[in-house]
Amino acid sequence: MFKNLRELITSMPDEKTCRDYVIKERWNGVISCPYCGCERVTVIEGGKRFKCNHKDCRKNFSCTVGTIMEASKIPLTKWLTAIYLITAHKRGISSYQLGRDLGISQKSSWFMLHRIREMLRIKEDVVLGESQPVEADETHIGGKFANMNNAKRKKYNEIGNPLENKTTVLGMIEREGNLVAKVVNNSRIAIPKSIAETVKLNATLITDSSNLYNRIAHGYDYHAVNHSIQEYVRGNAHTNTIEGAFSHLKRMVIGTYYQISSKHTQRYCDEFAYRFNSRKIKDADRFTLTMGRIAGRLTYKALIAATVPKEITLTEKPANRNKGVIQLLDGEIIGQYSSTKQAAKITGFSRTNIAKVCKGIRKSAGGYDWIYA
Repeated sequence: MFKNLRELITSMPDEKTCRDYVIKERWNGVISCPYCGCERVTVIEGGKRFKCNHKDCRKNFSCTVGTIMEASKIPLTKWLTAIYLITAHKRGISSYQLGRDLGISQKSSWFMLHRIREMLRIKEDVVLGESQPVEADETHIGGKFANMNNAKRKKYNEIGNPLENKTTVLGMIEREGNLVAKVVNNSRIAIPKSIAETVKLNATLITDSSNLYNRIAHGYDYHAVNHSIQEYVRGNAHTNTIEGAFSHLKRMVIGTYYQISSKHTQRYCDEFAYRFNSRKIKDADRFTLTMGRIAGRLTYKALIAATVPKEITLTEKPANRNKGVIQLLDGEIIGQYSSTKQAAKITGFSRTNIAKVCKGIRKSAGGYDWIYA
C-alpha cells in the first residue's frame, strides 16, 4: 500500500497496473457489466476491455465506462496522479499547474479537474445536528469593487447592487462534524430552505444576528450572536467554526484559483468541503476513499452548458419582532435607526421599500441592504 504520491507513481507505473487497481476498487475484483450488471464477462483485447455474456446485452466495455474517466484519451497513470493531487493539496491545484505537472493542455486539465470535482460532490442526503450544535453563516465570493477596471465599475454602479458581482455561499457545519457548503441564488428565500433541508428539526442552530435566519428560527433551538455590537461569543453560542472554514475556502480561491465563475462556484465548494470533511485522515486513505466514488460521468457539453437558476418558493414570512432598522453595505453597518420612518426621513429612501427589504420582499432599497435590529 502506498503512503504518498511518489509511492503511488512507483507502485502503478503503467496502464496495466492502473487498470488492475481501478478494477479492484470499483468491483472488488469481481467484474460486472456497467450496462446490465451481469457478472458473466469475457476478457478481450489482452485485459483492456471486457465483453458482457448476457444474451440481451453483449456489449463491450472497459473499466472506465460509467466513471468520470469514460471516453478520455488521457492515460490512467495521469488520471490517478491528478486525483491524488486535488484530494491531497489543502488548497487544491490550478488547471495550469496540473497541466504542467502531467504534460497535458490547460483545457484538458481544466476538464479533468471538473470531472474529479463531480466525484467529490455530496450525492447522498446529509443531516446535521443529530448530536452537536450546528453553525450557519453566509459569505460572498467575488472580486473587490476597488480592484475592478472602470468599465466594470460603471456596469455595477448602474445596477446599484454592491453584491451583484459576488456569489453567495451558505455554510452549515456541525461542531466536530461535517461541513455543507451551498451556493444560494436568492439569499432571503434559499437560505432558510437549505437549512430546513439539511439541519435536523429542533437541533441547536447558531448564526449571527442577520434577519436572513428569522424565517427558520422557530423550528430550532436558535441562538444568535450580534457582531454589530462586538459580540462574538456568548457561552456556547458562537460562529467561529464556520468562519474558520470560510477562511480556508477563501484562501483556496484567492491563493490557488485567483478567480472562479459564479457558474462553477458550487463545484469548487464541493471540492473544498470534501477535503475539509476528510481532514482527519491521511492523504493515501483519502485517495482510496475517493476511488470508491468514481461512478458517474460528466460530459464537456454538460459542463459548459448554460444553467438557469431554479426558483425557490417559501410561504412563511419573516417575523417583524423589532422596530429598529440597520442599514448595510456589503455586510458592513452604515447606519442604525429607531424605525423605518426615521430611516426614510434621514436617508431620503422610500419607507415602504426599506420595510420590504427587511421582510425579504425586496433585495435592496437605495442600493443598500436593510435588516431589523
